[in-house]
Amino acid sequence: MSMQAIAGLLLVAILLWNLVSRRLSLDRSPLSTVSGPRKEHWLTGMPCFLWNFHRLFKDGLNYSFDLFAKYGGVTKVYGVLGAEQLLVSDPRALYHILLKDQDIYHESDMFVMTNKLLFGEGLISTLGEQHRKQRKMLNPVFSLANMRSLLPTIQPIADTLFEHLRGELPEDGSTKEVDILPWMARGTLEYVGRAVLGISLDMLDTMKSNKHADAIRAVAHTGLKVFFLRPLVPMAMRNLSRYWRNKLVDWLPFPALRELREISYVLDSSARKVFLERKAAMQDEVDSDIGSRRDLMTIMLKANVSMSAHDRLSEEELVGQINTFLLGGQETTTSALARILYVLACEPYAQARLRTEIRKAKEQYASEHDYEEDWERVHLPYDALVNIPFLDAVVRETLRVHPPTNMINRTCTKDAILPLQFPVRSTTGEEVTAIHVPAGTNIIMSILGANHEKRVWGEDASEWRPERWLNANGERIGFGKNLDLAFGEESAGQDVDGSPGYRNGVKYPGVYATMMTFLGGGRACIGFKFAEMEIKQIISSLLCQLHFSLPSAMDADGVRKEIYWRMDGLQVPVVRPPHSDLKTMQCPLDIRLVQSSDFC
Repeated sequence: MSMQAIAGLLLVAILLWNLVSRRLSLDRSPLSTVSGPRKEHWLTGMPCFLWNFHRLFKDGLNYSFDLFAKYGGVTKVYGVLGAEQLLVSDPRALYHILLKDQDIYHESDMFVMTNKLLFGEGLISTLGEQHRKQRKMLNPVFSLANMRSLLPTIQPIADTLFEHLRGELPEDGSTKEVDILPWMARGTLEYVGRAVLGISLDMLDTMKSNKHADAIRAVAHTGLKVFFLRPLVPMAMRNLSRYWRNKLVDWLPFPALRELREISYVLDSSARKVFLERKAAMQDEVDSDIGSRRDLMTIMLKANVSMSAHDRLSEEELVGQINTFLLGGQETTTSALARILYVLACEPYAQARLRTEIRKAKEQYASEHDYEEDWERVHLPYDALVNIPFLDAVVRETLRVHPPTNMINRTCTKDAILPLQFPVRSTTGEEVTAIHVPAGTNIIMSILGANHEKRVWGEDASEWRPERWLNANGERIGFGKNLDLAFGEESAGQDVDGSPGYRNGVKYPGVYATMMTFLGGGRACIGFKFAEMEIKQIISSLLCQLHFSLPSAMDADGVRKEIYWRMDGLQVPVVRPPHSDLKTMQCPLDIRLVQSSDFC
């Protein structure tokens, strides 16, 4: 018998043992009265699995909305091997999970250990005091002051991105279909490379390749191929040496595992190379350029040196942040940019209105500073850019209705009571206002469900309506107030009454405009302000000179090409048959140069 067969049988035996032990405990589970869909058949695509949780990850948009409508803010779903889990979107429950009781609800072992294997000791791979120490040092790195100083240094990326798209068009500037997704991916990765690491990854030079960038782009999609194996990672990490873990990867009949291992080697060696280069530059007193560097890696290293010995991060932790930042700043921002351009292609009036407001802001800034160049080439500083009212509304509304990441997991580490804002009905028909959550329960926080909750956002919660963020004069509601929370603050202390997402004293604890897209609390997305700045800069730069519309191509039978957004963990654009396979990620839009009629 081959080693692959032996390893496969061992894996099956482990899964069967877990299945039997879980089945024996189901009848006495405190979650037995929590309502939810019935378990599905064993063979939902994989042997020895009994679950419906997988449907949330397999084009699960409609399935998710069906669950929210039928069961409310807390739903019981069945995960791998029939494990009972809770799908949560209730605002009070999320407040407890993310803020009040965040020491009880931790990132899952499989999440932390998988990230540690792939990315090292970064923010997404640490818990407890180690994570708090890292956040304490890194929060100031992403301050508004640093965002303001970064913006001029990365503006050329947006300009180059425009030039590449312009180069795809006919010389007369007429319409041509262009897949914007790879260009958005290249642009976002180059932004993170230059702004965070202070290096160019050559992403906007199609004649060059970069192993580090290629590994970052491949890791998520390669990981999804073996997603079902993630629950076994903690056991392997705790019980097997590195030698035997590598042997297991060699023996198991999953090529994607071996691909992931090679990716992890590239990520580690590349991150160490970047770290050593930055460290050497800081220690080189002769380097006259170091004083003017404004990349976040340099700022982070300087901040770390200034910390006390107790608070200072180790070299392993600093290396771990590099790939964490690259990964965190790439796929979700790519998805958000493509979605905004797609939505604007669907909404021609909104596109024209936004383009007009951007022109107005640039003309005003040029006039105030005696600039004589064409308005399209005016580069707005940070505060002028982020405060364009309709641009802000379009970005917020798109990130609310179409969050790039739809759910995040937590594990309940001890028995707890989870209070609810909105009562749900149990399997006995009783209306309950709290759920007893046993230790070890996996919690799936539904960002999508929270952002579409009608009792908080209104009956039109699922409509894309950017005007909800503006008053009758077209100004931002609550302008001048702190609508975006500081890290670690409890949202109850913020005055946002009257703003969207705050109804009858109820709102979500999100760090960004009370929505849950960037989460909240001590593990909120540390780079949300950077992502917002990047998105607004790219959109404002492209929209000045390019017009976007839905693809007009038709096949021989007159069927028009149609983009469809799949929800497979991330929301990704694909094209429906007969023009494509409904699997290949792409976002083809018709693009042409802007004309005078494209303004309001």
